[in-house]
Amino acid sequence: MTDAAAYDIETEVLFEPGEHIDVAAIAAAQAPWWNRTLCAVNGSVVRLGVLEGDFHWHKHDDEDEFFLVLEGQLDINLEGGRTVVLKPGQAVTVPRGMLHFPHARGRTVVVMVESAGVVPTGD
Repeated sequence: MTDAAAYDIETEVLFEPGEHIDVAAIAAAQAPWWNRTLCAVNGSVVRLGVLEGDFHWHKHDDEDEFFLVLEGQLDINLEGGRTVVLKPGQAVTVPRGMLHFPHARGRTVVVMVESAGVVPTGD
């Protein structure tokens, strides 16, 4: 998938502070390339993504992006030729301004933490 318009991404916060969030149940009910903001925490947002296949090369000029894999495998190609391979329970922070290319190997569920103002498809 290379057309950013084809991704099912919404940035509206789904859960207010104090609300119970069943991340596993939400993820189980979604098809790949679904991405939503679960909640806001101190100026950041926690996003849940159900992914499969390629996203696209992109960067966030002013925001770091944290990825935590819950299910599946996420390979993130980084500018300069390095690839980070994440399996369940593994995480990485991609620094602001770094080009990166996420590739989900099969159905993959990921939690992302980033600034509330981030554009999920990149700057």
